[in-house]
Amino acid sequence: MLWPYRCPAQTLRSLLRVHLSLDKTAGKCSDYIERNRDRMRYAEFRAQGLMVGSGVVAADCKTVVGARLKQSGMRWTVAGANAIIALRCCVLSGGYQDYWAQRAETAAISI
Repeated sequence: MLWPYRCPAQTLRSLLRVHLSLDKTAGKCSDYIERNRDRMRYAEFRAQGLMVGSGVVAADCKTVVGARLKQSGMRWTVAGANAIIALRCCVLSGGYQDYWAQRAETAAISI
């Protein structure tokens, strides 16, 4: 849905106001836009080379979570799944060595 991204928030809110008397959802949407306006700087984010859609995140989640946790016959507790996901994220982001260094540091402080 590209249209809202190319429309200034104020213009979109003006268009929604026309429907306020007919539909309370338009009011909720208008309020949401007003509250989150600072986060909706899509053109600025794209100019910085940042992704503004959720497709990239969904694909990464499938790679990180699905590829590791949904293999045949696997069963996980929530704690175990969270631990494996954290490690997998460290490996895929290149932070695996830093993770273990931090764990060793934390363990040394605890002793």
